[in-house]
Amino acid sequence: MAIIRPFHAIRPTGDLAARVAALPYDVYDREEARAEALRDPLSFLNIDRPETQFEAGHDIYAPDVYVKAADMLGKEQREGILAEDPEECYYLYRLTMNGRHQTGIVACASIDDYRNGVIKKHENTREDKLQDRIRHVDVTGIQTGPIFLAYRHDEEIAQVTERVCTATPIFDFVSADGITHQGWRIDDPDDMEKIAAAFARMDRIYIADGHHRAESAVRAGLMRRERHPGYTGEEEFNYFLSVLFPDDELMIMDYNRVVRDLAGLDPEQLFEELRKVCTIRACSVEEAPSRKGEFQIYVNGQWYLAQFRPEVCSEDAVAGLDVSILQDRVLSPLFGIDDPKTDSRIEFVGGIRGWEELEKRTDKWGGIAFRMYPTSIAELMAVADSGALMPPKSTWFEPKLRSGLFMHRIGQ
Repeated sequence: MAIIRPFHAIRPTGDLAARVAALPYDVYDREEARAEALRDPLSFLNIDRPETQFEAGHDIYAPDVYVKAADMLGKEQREGILAEDPEECYYLYRLTMNGRHQTGIVACASIDDYRNGVIKKHENTREDKLQDRIRHVDVTGIQTGPIFLAYRHDEEIAQVTERVCTATPIFDFVSADGITHQGWRIDDPDDMEKIAAAFARMDRIYIADGHHRAESAVRAGLMRRERHPGYTGEEEFNYFLSVLFPDDELMIMDYNRVVRDLAGLDPEQLFEELRKVCTIRACSVEEAPSRKGEFQIYVNGQWYLAQFRPEVCSEDAVAGLDVSILQDRVLSPLFGIDDPKTDSRIEFVGGIRGWEELEKRTDKWGGIAFRMYPTSIAELMAVADSGALMPPKSTWFEPKLRSGLFMHRIGQ
């Protein structure tokens, strides 16, 4: 059973949600984060990336950086920019993009469910990124970035969601990228009981996005268990901030690859090797991959449509992913990219950036781009259910959850 609890959210007051809300901390590089933080002093990126408050050369992992985040959080609460709801409840968070919406339950999930496998993961984490978020949570005592969880559609939750969304939202705004963000409180005792009971019937839920945030929240909770050996399990540090979405409302976009060189191969040699793995024909950029197994190649100013040959495909949950076949049959043997997590010759480009970004980067380096067909939510769940892990950068979810709209205090 999945334990999903209501909580006392810390959130923006009045009509400040639009100014406070910010894309996740890891969407930006350092220069982008600094520019965004300067754009609006209320942007939550100032707190989520507190190194933006220091000179450009300052160590982003220095202790005073995390203290600064805690100071700014305290200051904004004292000034009434952020306030903590006096009653615990669930919330709804709806994001609408291009007329399609997804509506999630904002709640707290159990760190023990993460540890015992009720909460399934599909991706590895990097220790350096983990340590940054652990320090951020540990020093501030507040979880600032929600973990994006998915569950298989549940009709009872859908009925509660539909009813609550007819009420006046607690925030309603359109962000600069055109996404509509709306939120509601769920404080009716019957609705709250139905939500808790529905999740209690589920034997698994899934991390869609936010593996580093989830792992760091769990570790910060375990640290507090060591500090408080008499803990009961009810303390807030035993739970982490989440938004849980039904699987049938989620959209995964393509997550594409750009290799900076051709590994010493001339185009004729390259295509001779590629044709052992896939069929290839010239195409226009508009002929985007339309089914599993299809992908586009961009090289020397020309687009090609490719289809993996049946003999290189697999029924295995991981080996059968398009990104796995590309890695195992193309990137590793032809380009020598054996570890895409660390190889500086490969770049990953989320589909939200469009084909123009693939052309731009490929033309800059004189390399090759691979535009993939998106991994499906069903594939993600199958990998997680098998206990396996996906290759890095397999899924790109849109729209992205905003940070700063809901926070969860876990204390020290």
